[in-house]
Amino acid sequence: MADHPERDEITGRYTTGHEWDGIKELNTPLPKWWVWVFYITIGWSVLYTIAYPSWPAMAGFFNGALGWNARSALEENLAEARESRSEWLTQIAAKEVPAILEDNTLRSYAMRGGEVLFKENCAPCHQTGGAGAHGYPTLADDEWIWGGTPDAILTTIRYGIRDQDNDDTRVNYMPAFGDDWFTDEEIEAVAGYVYALSHGEAPAEGPGQTLFSQQCVACHGPDGGGVPMLGGPPLNNRIFLYGGEQDDIAAQVRNPTHGVMPPWENRLSDEEIKQLAVYVHSLGGGE
Repeated sequence: MADHPERDEITGRYTTGHEWDGIKELNTPLPKWWVWVFYITIGWSVLYTIAYPSWPAMAGFFNGALGWNARSALEENLAEARESRSEWLTQIAAKEVPAILEDNTLRSYAMRGGEVLFKENCAPCHQTGGAGAHGYPTLADDEWIWGGTPDAILTTIRYGIRDQDNDDTRVNYMPAFGDDWFTDEEIEAVAGYVYALSHGEAPAEGPGQTLFSQQCVACHGPDGGGVPMLGGPPLNNRIFLYGGEQDDIAAQVRNPTHGVMPPWENRLSDEEIKQLAVYVHSLGGGE
């Protein structure tokens, strides 16, 4: 309860005049040094808001008396970084990817830049180091769906795959053979043949081999080695985007899944795309 302040007999200080269950509170003032530090911090904060960008307004903010802000400092740093790289980027812009690969110094620079760009833009799908994932091709091997030459990789990065808004995109679609094309028995026969082909045990004849030679060789090649010009992946190995078990293969024959890769020509500069092509080409040895 509230009462009148009184002097404490032990400390000689006055109380606050409050008492709770017989307990009284001493009116002990803050140390003067602490009070002065507190006042100084208030003054410092006021001066800071005057010197640097701070107070918001309806259409912007107060720019500060010193005219400095973190955004302009960042832009200056980026400009300095671009200037320091301009010599290398000018050379990359003037050369095609095969010529960059022949220049050891320029290739080394492009690979470092390409690695950074790959981690920022490509790794979410193709994983770090191009390890690949379900539905996303591995780039760290020697198997290429659309070709592994420097120019082929550059084209794929620049224009993408099956992008509906890009007329230059790479595009090819595998038909759904389950739509009144193959019977269930024929789909299983083809899937069995492709499974055997991927394990190096393909029979020389049989219903699966016959159907494969009639319907599949145009895109996948007579020996299942693939046709990069058409984006037909090799089938004579165990590298499958959507699973390599016979049931997985049958599902893809019946109703195929088609992956999409965005074009990067409007997202990255030409120099950055070339650096990416150099880096990706190095992952699996290229062609």
